[in-house]
Amino acid sequence: MNPTLPYNDAQTVTLAIIAVVLPFAAFVVNFLLLGKSKASGWVSTLAILASKVLAANVFFKVWDNHTIHAQQVWFTIGATKVQAGILLNNLSVLMLLLVSVIALPVHIYSTAYMKDDEGYSRYFRYLSLFCFSMLALVVVDNLILLYAFWEVVGFSSYLLIGFWFTRESAIMANKKAFIMNRIGDIGLLIAILILFVQYRTFDIEQIFGNKGSIVNSVITNGQWISRLGSVPALWQYIAVGGIFLAVAAKSAQFPLHTWLPDAMEGPTSVSALIHAATMVAAGVFLLGRFYPMFNGTELTILAIIGCFTAFMAATIALTQNDLKRILAYSTISQLGFMVMAMGVGAYSSSLFHLATHAFFKCLLFLVAGIVIHQMKHIKDDNNLDIDPQNILHMGGLRKKLPLTFIAALIGGLALVGLPLTSGYLSKDGILIQAFDWSDGKADILKLVPYVALFTSWLTAFYVARLIVKVFFGDFRLQKMNPQIHIHMGDGGWQYKVPLVFLAICCLFPVFSYSPVFYEDAWLNKGFAKVNFLARENMYHYIIPVLVNVLSVVVMYGAYVVYVKRNSWSFPQTGLLFRISFNEWYIDTFYNRVIVRFVMWLSYASYWFDRKVIDGLVNLVEKIGIALAGIAAWFDKHIVDGFLHLIADIVHGIGGFARRFQGGKIQYYLYSMLLVLVTVFILKLIWT
Repeated sequence: MNPTLPYNDAQTVTLAIIAVVLPFAAFVVNFLLLGKSKASGWVSTLAILASKVLAANVFFKVWDNHTIHAQQVWFTIGATKVQAGILLNNLSVLMLLLVSVIALPVHIYSTAYMKDDEGYSRYFRYLSLFCFSMLALVVVDNLILLYAFWEVVGFSSYLLIGFWFTRESAIMANKKAFIMNRIGDIGLLIAILILFVQYRTFDIEQIFGNKGSIVNSVITNGQWISRLGSVPALWQYIAVGGIFLAVAAKSAQFPLHTWLPDAMEGPTSVSALIHAATMVAAGVFLLGRFYPMFNGTELTILAIIGCFTAFMAATIALTQNDLKRILAYSTISQLGFMVMAMGVGAYSSSLFHLATHAFFKCLLFLVAGIVIHQMKHIKDDNNLDIDPQNILHMGGLRKKLPLTFIAALIGGLALVGLPLTSGYLSKDGILIQAFDWSDGKADILKLVPYVALFTSWLTAFYVARLIVKVFFGDFRLQKMNPQIHIHMGDGGWQYKVPLVFLAICCLFPVFSYSPVFYEDAWLNKGFAKVNFLARENMYHYIIPVLVNVLSVVVMYGAYVVYVKRNSWSFPQTGLLFRISFNEWYIDTFYNRVIVRFVMWLSYASYWFDRKVIDGLVNLVEKIGIALAGIAAWFDKHIVDGFLHLIADIVHGIGGFARRFQGGKIQYYLYSMLLVLVTVFILKLIWT
């Protein structure tokens, strides 16, 4: 690394590298030495525990202190030296800590959740590989390494989604995730190539600049200042479009969002780690890294797409009955809030919500895992033909799973964003700044914060629906089958400790001493470019009250509908219900139009290749064979025949002439006489 780096900074860089490499070391040890041993789970867990300790050390040394950038020459392209190294600033150390902190309870939980699975050791190998790639992604300092680890994150998630590869649904899900993410990867690659052409470097700090996070960059407010002159607007739009494709694919934004609900085919603990907390957040992290590229118009587009994605996913979550699928669409909706926040300029609030969402969504998925695990035991013990993930078979589980219920309640309240939770601070910050942003904008853009506000109330409803259907009322499965044997519990310490830890992290003291003002959160202060302490307008007071009062009303309404059922109820039929239940028919459209078109194009290409290309090649082959046959016949009968004729003539003349060479004198005299007579006759004729 850079030999001029101060000793303390060099030590911090070393700690960061060790934190990144430890999960990879666990992967290698599990792969080469442990085989199918159950010890593989604890090797991976201890590795991520050590990574967490080191990441915390790095975090406290770098956060709000100074940027550390260590690099050395990696390779040379012509006159361009490509550097490789570590970039530690507020953004990277936050993500380094967040990934390791979320991964640790998931690893502990998984040692119990996966203990009876035949692929136990393989699961932890995949998990360690994923953690390594995600940790490396957030600290690398150049675009080539960023792209490389972006791909490794996608590959390891592909392995985890299709972990149960004997299931056809799992195979289809991981193929779908892989293909959709390849679309985003192409966009990211194009953007990286354009940046390199313009700046002749892959160094993130040289391109964007760095001062704590994103301020004072070479690309200022979306206006590119290139070493080669002004970048043409077309190339800027192409590069920004490529970045958006990458974000949309990885963070499941419209229209590339449909892979995430299907990715729930993997183990629930996988969903907790990569599809709720870290991998899908990589798209928002990428926005944070490339944020200076976006100008005002492009940020507005981001705000619109993020807002629409949040609203669309929330409406779908309203009617789903698969427990994990509800949480998956909730994740898409919350990621939409983060992207919208980036678009409205609420950079710090977006990353704040990324951090808070990681905790409460990971908690909710672990809760879902316990519930599904217990329902599966009931299914197997009683030989029932049910879907253990269907919330319609649940109910009343708060009495049987008390700790799980409390954890679910805390996670759900944080997801809704009610006071005393971390979600309240991060989500309200986004909504308030969205209303601030809309002032002075065109009328159509003023809808963005109102749609986001309405989406918050939808969130309150589907979260309340999920919790009351799972934990309140009567246990429907027992009500339908009174004779079934039931044995349920919260599980051992590997289940309970992660739930308690994550539930605590969902409360406001982890992020702020103030339960009310999002401006006081330490994370907001680390990224904000302006002083948040001054509350400039009434939005800061009206929005929190409006959101939370109506959210409580909506949640009570859900309780009345789904538990008491002595008041108003929602129709389970009709156009709006069908649109929601069928996920806006987007997957149907893709399957019937896009997939069919691609398949038709593939078959057409295959037919063209076989009939036209191969036909042309075969025709040329036949013509060549025919011409070769004609040439062979001509050679044999004409050329060789002519040569044979000449040879026969010469042979005949030779044979004829040989007769005159018999050695008899009288024949010589007769010949001489014949010649003289012939000459005499010819002379007479010519004269």
